[in-house]
Amino acid sequence: MKHAVITGGGSGIGAAVAKRLLADGMRVTLMGRSLERLQAQQTALGDVAIQACDVSDEAGVAAAFAAVGDVDLLVNNAGQVESAPLHKTSLELWQRLLNVNLTGSFLCSRAVLPGMLVRRQGRIVNVASTAALKGYAYVAAYCAAKHGVLGLTRALALEVAAKGVTVNAVCPGYTETDIVAHAVDTIVAKTGRSAEQARAELARANPQGRLIRPEEVADTVAWLASAAGVNGQAIAVCGGETM
Repeated sequence: MKHAVITGGGSGIGAAVAKRLLADGMRVTLMGRSLERLQAQQTALGDVAIQACDVSDEAGVAAAFAAVGDVDLLVNNAGQVESAPLHKTSLELWQRLLNVNLTGSFLCSRAVLPGMLVRRQGRIVNVASTAALKGYAYVAAYCAAKHGVLGLTRALALEVAAKGVTVNAVCPGYTETDIVAHAVDTIVAKTGRSAEQARAELARANPQGRLIRPEEVADTVAWLASAAGVNGQAIAVCGGETM
């Protein structure tokens, strides 16, 4: 039975991916910073393992992956976003978003890669964002980090192309997750609009006029897990917001 590890597995897209991969017959380990959230997902999903891990901590990542054993599919889903105009973006905020979104993907990929190369099989799927493909105002640090994730994806994909491993990115648009809920709260607080108006504003970015469901992102991850000929690609799940 193939083993999938999903970072940021305590909620949202990570939890949806876990549910889909379990249905596909994979063994699943959820990683995340909040043990409480991981335990809640373990209760909801049933037969999943959990492992606390801060993906931005090098020693912590090494210990976590040593504990879970061989990995056939790594889903780098852990992410964080915070909005601020660039001139009010602190170095601390900039570095934190790079650490979680970009360095975390690097550290986790580096941890699983030696085993994949020895076995000459493996899949790495980086959950990036449409912010890896275009710019959004007031989230420069997040956009820079996600653009970096896409660069990492493409470079690593070429390194491993002839070695049985593929590396791809999934780029969701605004998705029904805690991140979007936080974005709605921010819009409400800063503009005085209602939550319904704020959600509608985000949904308008998608030509389909809606928010993406986490399950749609999970379906794309599951497809990439079995798509041997797809490598180094950025698959947008956004209703046509980017083309």
